[in-house]
Amino acid sequence: MSDFLPKAVRDELELARKQSLRKKSRMKVCAGGETFTILRYWDDGFALDAADAPRLRGLVDLYDGGRHLSQCLIVASEEEAGERVFEFKRATAASDHAALDYEQSQDAPAGLLTYRAGLRSA
Repeated sequence: MSDFLPKAVRDELELARKQSLRKKSRMKVCAGGETFTILRYWDDGFALDAADAPRLRGLVDLYDGGRHLSQCLIVASEEEAGERVFEFKRATAASDHAALDYEQSQDAPAGLLTYRAGLRSA
């Protein structure tokens, strides 16, 4: 069907498709202080708009909105249909808490309340 449409119409349809994907996507990739919107994401890679994205390579951070998902080592694999496709060599999930360098007891309290002089309970 797209063979019968004029090139200008096909270009506008492709532009509208990319804008729609950008608006729906909360996923972002940060590399070298720059942030790019991810158009498509899957288990072992993602795609960016070829017009906006440079040839990224190396260590990047993936975000879903403001939540840090993972730190990934990527390579650009190919460009297809106006998208630059990247593949993960390694993806390490981000953690919201630091690793402990000691063993924590199973029955350890979650917190410690201390007595403060001058406070009375009713």
